[in-house]
Amino acid sequence: MRMEFRRLNPLRIAALTLMIGLLVGPSGAVTSKITRQASSKQFLEGKAEGVVISSRGTLQLGRAAKVLASEFDDVWSVNSIVASGGSIYIGTSPNGSIYKYRLGALTKIYPAEGQAVIDKDRPAVAKASEDGEVVEQDERFSNEHIFAMAVDVAGRLVVGISGDNCRLCRYETGAMETIFEPSDAKYIFAIETDSVGNLYIGTGPEGKIYVLDPSGKVAQLVYDSPDKNILSLVAGKDGFVYAGSDTRGLVYKINPRNKSATVLYDSEEPEISALLFAGGAPTETGYLYATATSAKVVQNEQKFAADQAVSGRPEPKEQEDRGSPSDSNGGLKLKIPNTKTDTDKKPAQRPTPVARGSKPGTASYIYKISKQGYVTELFSESAVFLCLAEQDGTILLGSGNSGQVFAIDPDAERSTILYEDERAAQITALATIEGDVYIGTANPAKLVLLSPDYASNGTYVSGLIDAGQPARWGKLQIDADIPRGCKIMVASRSGNVKDANDPTFSDWTEQVEITEPIQLRCPLGRFCQYKLTLQTQDGKRTPLVREVAVASTVPNLAPRVESVEVTRQTGSGKEGVFKISYKASDENDDTLIHTIDFRKIGRDTWIQLKDEIEGDSHEWDGKTVEDGRYEVRVVASDERSNSPSTKLTGSRISDPIIVDNTPPVIRKYSLDKTGRTATLKLQVTDELSVISKLEYTINSNAQWKSTLPDDLIFDTTDESFTIVTEELAPGEHIIALRISDSAGNTTYRTFEVSMLGN
Repeated sequence: MRMEFRRLNPLRIAALTLMIGLLVGPSGAVTSKITRQASSKQFLEGKAEGVVISSRGTLQLGRAAKVLASEFDDVWSVNSIVASGGSIYIGTSPNGSIYKYRLGALTKIYPAEGQAVIDKDRPAVAKASEDGEVVEQDERFSNEHIFAMAVDVAGRLVVGISGDNCRLCRYETGAMETIFEPSDAKYIFAIETDSVGNLYIGTGPEGKIYVLDPSGKVAQLVYDSPDKNILSLVAGKDGFVYAGSDTRGLVYKINPRNKSATVLYDSEEPEISALLFAGGAPTETGYLYATATSAKVVQNEQKFAADQAVSGRPEPKEQEDRGSPSDSNGGLKLKIPNTKTDTDKKPAQRPTPVARGSKPGTASYIYKISKQGYVTELFSESAVFLCLAEQDGTILLGSGNSGQVFAIDPDAERSTILYEDERAAQITALATIEGDVYIGTANPAKLVLLSPDYASNGTYVSGLIDAGQPARWGKLQIDADIPRGCKIMVASRSGNVKDANDPTFSDWTEQVEITEPIQLRCPLGRFCQYKLTLQTQDGKRTPLVREVAVASTVPNLAPRVESVEVTRQTGSGKEGVFKISYKASDENDDTLIHTIDFRKIGRDTWIQLKDEIEGDSHEWDGKTVEDGRYEVRVVASDERSNSPSTKLTGSRISDPIIVDNTPPVIRKYSLDKTGRTATLKLQVTDELSVISKLEYTINSNAQWKSTLPDDLIFDTTDESFTIVTEELAPGEHIIALRISDSAGNTTYRTFEVSMLGN
């Protein structure tokens, strides 16, 4: 087979079309198995490091990430990130610390030296001095939290300090000044500045919203909600303030001028954890995005794409079609030839957009709300949604408990795991500052800078590909764009245990660059893993993988006849007919034909009944053989899919069946008369089948009466019966008998009896 690389014009990536390679070495069955992976659900069965997996089932390099700060003092969570005057400010928990990051240095600005707040209700902490003497530690911080921060119109840092008594503070010239202290609140969860500089704060546990004038000197209650907490706030360009509540999961639209509120959306989830305006023109409000979540979903956390796979995609707006992130001059475009589609794999359906939440609290949702108040579901995932940000029209979402940042394109309905922290459990804060994305994490607490450039390299290790039996592994192919200056490397390994961590797995093969179908060099094994390494030289372009296909061939295995059942047919015209039903399978998916044989038990020779049967049943007329006990053998052969030297068979023998075409016989009888009654005693026998019925009639061919054996049960091939007639009139009478066995064979017999007159 000849392969050709062809360069296209600079605006398109070069195309490379390749055929599937056949395996080298002796073949068994003529069919090979191609395992194709092209959905996010399939890719998420593997593990990605520095590689992001989109909801449409693509792999590409993730953004380069740099940890700016992680050496925080007694900090569990970064809750808020804001920027002012070239500095990044970080609000944390649980000790209410605020840090400033500037020019690579991290400085705690609150509490400053000597400002530690003492909580007398907490016990002192004991520690050892340098000489070993145990002393009491007096610096016991109260349980304070910095959940929210903002920057006012003068560029000053405004901080909400939550604790036993919350307060709104302003940081200026190195000092923290309290400007407002609500008497009915413990927590400040949200701070928002409107277009004229008014400061809005959302509090708890009374669910109130306050507003302060730009100077911070005059505070007013804007809205007193019946909810427990106001978790999120955002000011619209329309002059309204929007709030998200805890307990009932409501999105409020509040008019600050007359202090009235309406409910914009009632979510089924208990918490509206974040609100964001995005997508509008500079003079328009745009869409309101709301995250509805519940902490309970952590117990049911799953990978997002199991529910997000969807066929097709929206048509992009012409002016917004920016092309693939991998577009470049030159490069390669690798394609996978068409193969038979697996019919047993159905794509998962994307949840239908809804106008009202109607799902239980086992997932979190992003809702998109238009200015007319229409609500649709944009994205859902079994995770906790904690924070939102926007960058270049893309919605950024921070979640837990896997420390993931999702990037969601609202127009293309495309979502990607943009960043996944290897250690932190939650992404608790997001901020876009001068084109950069800053990430705050919890457990442990870190400040991370997400670069606009791609990471220089990343790896994707697939889940286990199961061939069903020890297999020879063929060629790996990818459908991918590989720009100039980028490459994709592949390695593989195999094993026979459904556990990728088992030490019996083979070592990874040496990595090779993919420029054509690559023959996998891992040993014979039932399970295979591949590892892709994506690389870029300048960070501006990334390889983009849309699909991976792996070929395998299992050496020919014998067909398996799983069951053989022989049942006697009933009904008119079916007397003595048996239906032979069977089920056979083949691990190689070979075409099977069947041969049916029978023999009388005790004999060695099988007699062929029928051969080259393609179906799964056959009818046998048992009247063509003598009575007796028989067994039936079904032989399955894969000869139509193999050569004469490699064909194999499998067989199974039925349970014994009885062929009985002879009715019961009366071995002995006696007929006695007593007065006007007659007594008929019978000994009935059958060679093979249980006597199942005896009926009699007197002087009739219609009025048959049933009688039981003398032992009152039909259970043997020999039964005794006693028939005592009713009083008979003088004259000649005929007693007719109808006797049947369990095989349906019936014998008839009549007896004459004469009754004398008085």
